[in-house]
Amino acid sequence: MEPFAPRYGTGSLAEVVPSLLAGLGVPGMADVLGVAGPARVCLLLVDGLGWRLLREHRADAPFLTSLADDSEPITAGFPATTATSIAAIGTGAATGEHGLVGYSFAAGPDGLLNALRWHRHGVAEQVDLRSVLVPEQVQPRPTVFERAADAGVLVRLVVPHEQQGSGLSRAVLRGGEFHGVHALGDLVSRTADALREGDRVFCYAYHADLDALGHLYGPGSDPWRRQLAFVDTLAAAIATSLPAGAALVVTADHGMVHVPDTDRVDLDRDPRFQDGVRLLGGEARVRHVYTVAGALDDVRATWTETLGDRAWIASRDEAIAAGWFGPRVAEHVRPRIGDLVVAARDRLALVRTAAEPGLSTFLGHHGSLTEEEQLIPLLIARHTG
Repeated sequence: MEPFAPRYGTGSLAEVVPSLLAGLGVPGMADVLGVAGPARVCLLLVDGLGWRLLREHRADAPFLTSLADDSEPITAGFPATTATSIAAIGTGAATGEHGLVGYSFAAGPDGLLNALRWHRHGVAEQVDLRSVLVPEQVQPRPTVFERAADAGVLVRLVVPHEQQGSGLSRAVLRGGEFHGVHALGDLVSRTADALREGDRVFCYAYHADLDALGHLYGPGSDPWRRQLAFVDTLAAAIATSLPAGAALVVTADHGMVHVPDTDRVDLDRDPRFQDGVRLLGGEARVRHVYTVAGALDDVRATWTETLGDRAWIASRDEAIAAGWFGPRVAEHVRPRIGDLVVAARDRLALVRTAAEPGLSTFLGHHGSLTEEEQLIPLLIARHTG
């Protein structure tokens, strides 16, 4: 089985916002995905809503399924994880250009940056990491939200209130008016308000709970399916509240796979995975392996022998050449990618029970280059009245 490569440039998450903003007249934006048109758009990102999962649980999401029946999936990008995907949304760029190359990655010679929480191992907890690793410097590209606002579009972010001023928000979502929400009710209400406030409006909304239950109970579990039903109601409520000429676009940041206990490999309990390794980044389905000087070949041989055909293992140069991170990788981004990139196949999870005790208990994981993780929906509901 070959890796399921993201369709950068033709059908990935990085093309979604530029395609929509092309319809709002923002200079430099191209409608690669053929979705431009409405001048008032709400983009709802449902964390963890994989295409395969949606199609397998049609009965739990009748509204979303009705939209999916007339659409085709797109790909998330690599790694298929939240921080990387939100960066693709906010910058309109592939991973190699926006530089958030995973859940965690090398930030300097002796530490890892957790891009989701903007936390780094080795930095005292009382230090605000945003002053050490300044988000606007870690990801310096202008965001698509900044470019839209400069073009006169009203840009509104309707996202969980605790994300205001976070490192990730500053890095990839800057440029929009932040309207924090606490629950589904004010998410619908604030979205509806935003779409009525101007002639050209782009509203970005985010919902996280489906992903959380997928991690805890496994995708397809009873709690997950019940949450999917709530997500379906949420999307239908936003669609019902659309003003004339507006559209709701629903997408996701990644899919998810269920990992049984028998398919977990604990990197912290097997010394073979520590020999010659300086840092271990990423997450259970995709690891950045940073080696000590001169140890790359030995580390690769050990990991290949130990994991066999359960993972795709590539050097940094090989992963870049294969296009895993996009058609271009900026020079300042290259060192963030592991000396080895290890992407899990099938249901393998490379857990770290000592360094990541909470994450290691998850039943659902994502990040790799399988269709289950890569394929995500791009669904559109329009108010044509």
